[in-house]
Amino acid sequence: MDMKDLNQSQLILLAILISFITSIATGIVTVTLLQQAPASVTMPINRIVRQTVEKIVPGEGKNTVQTVVVKEEDLVVDAIAKNESAVFSVTKDGLDQNGSYGEVSAGRGVAVSSSGIIAVDASLAPGSGNYYVKNGSGKFKATFLLVDKLGFSLLKVEDSLDSKNKLAYTKPVAGDLSKMKAGQKIILFGSSIASFIYDGSDDLKISVAKSNAGGLILDLDGNALGVALSGENTSFVSISDVFKVSEASPKV
Repeated sequence: MDMKDLNQSQLILLAILISFITSIATGIVTVTLLQQAPASVTMPINRIVRQTVEKIVPGEGKNTVQTVVVKEEDLVVDAIAKNESAVFSVTKDGLDQNGSYGEVSAGRGVAVSSSGIIAVDASLAPGSGNYYVKNGSGKFKATFLLVDKLGFSLLKVEDSLDSKNKLAYTKPVAGDLSKMKAGQKIILFGSSIASFIYDGSDDLKISVAKSNAGGLILDLDGNALGVALSGENTSFVSISDVFKVSEASPKV
C-alpha cells in the first residue's frame, strides 16, 4: 500500500507505532550502554533520576513538602531572648580590689520563684549584707535569705532604687539534663554568653569565671538546666534542686 493511499487516522496510528518501536529500541540501547559504562558515569545519572522522581511524586497527591533549615545560632538567640529577664546582675557593698569600700560585683543571679527569689553563687554572696540586683526592669535592693549546702545562696528582691521602676521578670522553664545526649550543646548565660558540648555526665564540669558565677545554664530549647557556680568542688547545681530549696525557703 502506498503512503498516499492512507487516510488521516491511519497516518496517526502509523506515527504512533513508529514512535513506540523507536522508544523501545532507544531503551534497549540505553540500558546496554549503561551496563557497559563505568560507575563514574552511571552514578550522576542515577542521582538525577532519583531527584527527579522525588520532586515529581509529591505532586501527584497535591502535597507540598517544604524543608525548613534551622540554624544553631538562631536557636541560641531564641534561648537567650526567652530567658533575658530571668537573669540579673548582682552587686553588694564591700571592698574592691584596691581596698576601697563601695559597690562591687557579686556575679549573676537567676529568678527561681514567682515571689522574687534570686539564686546566686554562695562564694560571692556568703552571708548578710547590702545586696542589689538589676535586670531590664531596673535596679532593686535585695535581702539575703540563706546559703544552701549545694553551693548557692538565695536573695529576696525588695524595693526599687527608683520609684518609677517596677520589678518584671520571668521564671525559667525547667529542663531535664537526663534527657540530653552526649554531644549536644549547652549555653551559659551570665555576664557573657558561652557554649559547651555536653559530655553525658550528670555533674557538668565547666569553667566558670567569677563574672559568670550564678549564670543560667540552658539547652538549645531555652529550658533551664541549672545554675553555674565558681566553687572549687562544683561548677553546676541543677535547676530542680534550686527550685525545691526556694519553695521551702522563708519568704522574708
